[in-house]
Amino acid sequence: MPFLAFGFGLVLSIFSCQHEPITIEGGNNPIDTTGNNPIDTTGNNPMDTTTMGTPCDPDVVYFELEVLPILRSNCAKSGCHDENSAQDGVILTSYEAVMATAKVEPFDLNDSELYEVITEDDPDKRMPQPPNPRLTSDQVNLISTWILQGARNETCDPGAGGCNTDNVSFSADIRPVIENNCLGCHRGANPVGGFSLETYEQVVAQVNSGRLYGAVSWQSGFVAMPYGADSPLPDCSLDKIKAWIDAGAPNN
Repeated sequence: MPFLAFGFGLVLSIFSCQHEPITIEGGNNPIDTTGNNPIDTTGNNPMDTTTMGTPCDPDVVYFELEVLPILRSNCAKSGCHDENSAQDGVILTSYEAVMATAKVEPFDLNDSELYEVITEDDPDKRMPQPPNPRLTSDQVNLISTWILQGARNETCDPGAGGCNTDNVSFSADIRPVIENNCLGCHRGANPVGGFSLETYEQVVAQVNSGRLYGAVSWQSGFVAMPYGADSPLPDCSLDKIKAWIDAGAPNN
């Protein structure tokens, strides 16, 4: 399950849980200089290459690749479950923090509080907290499958064996990335940054402005997104987004 959180313009409130405000001057979307999400330009913190070349098993749910983006976008926000807020002592920003604080019981959904709160019917107990939308059924299924598979921190290289960028589809390739990485913030009546990514038309508006690819590829002059991530999206995801944009960003 795991699409993308972008911090452009003056960040607006998103109910009780929100990103830390990012102030943009002149509408030029400069990089966040607060130190909370810097881009490493020193070359001293290279991307982990230990799993490069390891193909992803379609039957395995990968935490870093699929589960963490959902938690980061929907839950690990200021006022909720980031390191600073740690609501109810729960932090959902890394595998170690999730396993230490979210009461996940490997192989057992009934004893896993993380699963209980994302499927809770009582609005006072469920996560994300209302009026934020609840997770989609696909997102819940990804998290539940990950728990049933042992809640392991499996890793893989999505581009192993080559990344097919022929005939990239919005519905099959682009929309899932946005849904799992972005919609936790960029939806509803008061989306973060003042813009939503719920519809194709709204996504294309950010494509045409240059903001979408500029942010997710961590280009100079843009706030690096997904917000709070330690690294950009996987190379294959970026390649597919770029190929889709170069093809005219079709609604296919």
